[in-house]
Formats: sequence, C-alpha cells, structure tokens
Amino acid sequence: MPERSRQAAAEPTRAKACALAIRDAFADYNRRFGEITRRARGHFESRDWHAARTDAVARIELYDRCIREITHALEAHLGDQAQDRGLWNAVRDHYAKLIAPLLDQELYKTFFNTLTRRFFKTRGVAPDIEFVALDIEPTDRITHPVARHSYAVSGDLLGTVQRLLGDYRFAVGYSNLASDAAAVAKKLEACVAGDGEPEVLAIELLDTVFYRERRAYLVGRVFGRDRYSPCVIALVNEDAGLRVDAVLVNRQHVAVLFGYTHSYFHADLATVGDAVVFLRTLLPRKAVDEIYTVLGRAKQGKTERYRHFFSHLAQHPEQSLVHAEGERGMVMAVFTLPSYPLVFKLIRDQFGYPKESDREYVRNKYSLVFKHDRVGRLIDAQEYRHLRFPRAQFDPVLLDELLGQCKESVSADGDDIVVHHCYVERRLRPLNLYVKEVEHDLALAAILDYGQAIKDLARSNIFPGDLLLKNFGVTRHGRAIFYDYDELCLVSDCHFRRLPEPRNDEEEMHHGAWYYVGENDVFPEQFPRFLGMTPAQREALLAAHGEIFDVRWWQALQDRYRAGGFEDVPPYPESVRLLAS
Repeated sequence: MPERSRQAAAEPTRAKACALAIRDAFADYNRRFGEITRRARGHFESRDWHAARTDAVARIELYDRCIREITHALEAHLGDQAQDRGLWNAVRDHYAKLIAPLLDQELYKTFFNTLTRRFFKTRGVAPDIEFVALDIEPTDRITHPVARHSYAVSGDLLGTVQRLLGDYRFAVGYSNLASDAAAVAKKLEACVAGDGEPEVLAIELLDTVFYRERRAYLVGRVFGRDRYSPCVIALVNEDAGLRVDAVLVNRQHVAVLFGYTHSYFHADLATVGDAVVFLRTLLPRKAVDEIYTVLGRAKQGKTERYRHFFSHLAQHPEQSLVHAEGERGMVMAVFTLPSYPLVFKLIRDQFGYPKESDREYVRNKYSLVFKHDRVGRLIDAQEYRHLRFPRAQFDPVLLDELLGQCKESVSADGDDIVVHHCYVERRLRPLNLYVKEVEHDLALAAILDYGQAIKDLARSNIFPGDLLLKNFGVTRHGRAIFYDYDELCLVSDCHFRRLPEPRNDEEEMHHGAWYYVGENDVFPEQFPRFLGMTPAQREALLAAHGEIFDVRWWQALQDRYRAGGFEDVPPYPESVRLLAS
C-alpha cells in the first residue's frame, strides 16, 4: 500500500486515539482538582491556614500544568502531523461524541479549545478545530438537581437549626451549639418577616461545604410564607471549637461573598454546571462567568465571559469601543463598550514618566494578584490572548492610540483588530469621579470605605503603592476596590519610614524631598497630602482610619507577618456577624 494511502487509513484511528487522550487528560485534571479541593476541609479543621493558601495557588496553577502535559504527549505522538488541521477537525468530532454522555460538557470543551489554541496560536476563533457555540450556557441544558439538605421547620425553628448544624460533621465540635443555633434562628426569622408574624417554613442547604481562607460556608436558602432569601452560614474554627460567625441573608452581602473581588472557593461539587444553576437562583443578577470563576473554574469563567461579550458585541454593531472613563493611565490603555460592564486593559509599549518598570514587571504584578487572597478589595483580572474585534467598531481616536502606543499588544488584520494580550475586568466607576457625582453622604461613605479597603489590603499583606483615588473604583454595592496593579507590592517588602525633620531653613524650604528615598521606602505621613479630597472628606477619613497614616501601624503589621501571623479579614460587614448583634 502506498505511503499516502496508509496514512489516510490510519488517520481515523489516530484521531480517535487523540480524542480519547484529551478526554482522559481532562478527567485527570478534574481528579487532581478534586483532590486539592477536598483537602480544604482538613485545613479548616486543623486551622492550617498556610497549607490552605498553598493549595489555593497549586489549584490555580494546575490547569496550565495539565495542558502542558497533554500538549507534550500529543506532540510526541503526532510528530509532523501535530499541525494538521484536517486531523484536528476529526479529533474534535470524535471528542464531541466521547463527551456527549458526560456531565459538565462545557468544561471538557473549554479544555479542548485551550489545547488547540496553544497548538495553533489561534487568533480569534477557529471553527474548524474548536467548539464555538457562543450561546451555550449551563441553563440551556437539562440539569441534575444538586444534592441538598432540606428542613421543614414545623414550628420548631430553634430545634431545626440545631439539627441542621449538627448534620454537617467536622472533626471538631461547636463551642456552644445551643447559643449559635439561637442566634441563627433569630437572623432567619428577621429575614422572612413580612406584614404579619415572621415564620420560617423551610431551610434548604447544599450538601457541599464551601471553604475559603479561614471559613467554611453552608450555602442555600430560607423560605417564609411569601418570600425566600439566600442563606449562607459562615463558620469559624477557634481555640474553643467551631462557632457560627455570621448569617448572610441579604442578596447584596451574598453577591459580594461570591463576587469578582474575592479568591476562589474550594467546594467539592459533583457537577459544576448544576451548582451554577442553583447559585443563580440565589443571585439572579450574578453573571454566569463570575459564578464559574469563584467556584475555582477560572478557565470556564473566561470562556463564558468571552461568549457573552462577543455575542453582545455582534448584536450591537452600531456601538463603538471607546476609551474607558477616568484619567489616562501611564502604563495601561483601557477601553470599553459603554453598554457592557467590562474593560480591556493593554500594556503600553512605553510608560510615561516617572514610571520605570517594564512589561514583564507589570505582568508579574497581575500574576501576584491572580494568586493572592484578594479579600474583596482587588478586582479579578482575567488574562486573554488573541482576541479579534471588528475594526469598524473602534472609535478612531482609540484605535489610533492602540495601534500607535500598544504595538506589542495590538495589530491590524484586514477588517479586524487583533488584541494579542490584555486583561479583562469588570468595569467600575473610578472613585475620583464618583465622589464628585454623588450626593454628600454617598461620597463620604465611599471615602470611608476607601480607608477600610486600604486596611483590608494591608491585612492581606498588600500595599497598593499608589493610593490616589483614581486607582480605586466603586462597585454597584458602593464598595471601594483597587484595580491599578503596576505599583502594588507586599507590605512585608516595604520599608515604612517617618518623614525626617528638616535640619535647617534650606531643607525646610526645599522643593521636593531633600532626604534620601530608597526604592522600597514608604512615608505614610505623606499619604493625605495627595489624595485630592475635600477638607470634610479628609477630616472624616483621618477620624475613622487615621492609623493608616501612622508609620507605627504599618510597622506593627510587618512585625506580625515576620512572626508568621495571618490577619483575618471577614468577607462581610461587621453588622452581620453574630458577635456584633
């Protein structure tokens, strides 16, 4: 048989073998993902917070590790045919048949797409070798009910809550189960109160316990006569044992807990898509991509975000991509579609004075944030490559800037513009603009939350670097979030100093710093001088959070880090904590 004929005869067999290998590679990833996730329970029970953080990073890095492993295996197996698009088209079709009976098919498809895009360095979409169904979401398919505990109250709410808490078994017991149950019951009664006597009829919680940082969460909903609410019970493990720290029944608080400013949960879910569907009943305004992401499925979150945005863009060809509102960045060029709540951030080829960092330095900062505990104060920036946009939808001024100042990140390709590298984030209103637009009380609340944000970040070992209001945004819930990462660093790496006293009139009248300033030197006393607040706002900030301008507060924090301590930053307001009620 001629060589070409032998190759043609062998191709279907080879395609099937590759499809099987890719399916098994994702199954292996899923297995390893589950192993790391399940360790979260032991870390919580033993209060091994260092191991919990190590596992959080390991699980984030696992996806790319598994992609590299299957890439190397297929390259060795296929040899010269590794770039054969016809073969990969057949591989995709065989793969689709293999995964057809499986749950969470969308996760398998995303894994396949990641692989082909690495092989072919795809720019935009390659419909011949990848899955491109832009309209597929988990809500579009028949779901399997997620496992849950259901409790009919039958007039005995306190006894029901006690039984509920006891049904979730841990290696440590509650320090005071009766007291916790009474406090939880009181919170649940208040949340279902209507015009008449409050009555809790039923409570429903997922079997799966959600873990993140120092807390475990029981997640579900509570039903009254004419309403239902989310119900999230937050548990902490202290010296005396378990304790209910908070009960979240307000959708806003639960939305923040499951939001894009927090690190990912470790929750051992049987089917991810079905959990997404359930969580959307609690948070109907929460985007699908954000729920996937906060469950630790960041790649699937990226896929859902891509699908939804580009579907929206195609449906609105009359709209233009424009500069995002706010001050022009010296490091990043930022654009947005006004009708969609995302921004696209591109690293400039050259940075404006006085910035001295380079492209790799900035990327390392974003990588740090991606793997760090974001404590609800750092926006999750997802990294994308080779996005293809219609050239006609760019505002001409924006396009001139991107093609002229971001050549390493952007290029023109006929009627399209290809963005080779960018970060995509939720769009927030810049704090410096927000405080000028809203009424006095809202502006003051945002300024005070800005101060709290600096404290929260510091307690997670993050120093923003540049504290100007323009580098913070305001969410729809009124929370101040930091989103400019090029000067961000670890608190433990900073050298916090007092301002030296001038020794003579010449030094006192000198324009600028007359004293030596090292690379990592930080002078907290100087912070208030450059923040651009009104006198009333500045006075209120100093009264509520004056310690962040005191070098001693920062140095004491560093001492605790050097001693191996971890600071606790609750992901909900003090008002919902049981100790505060």
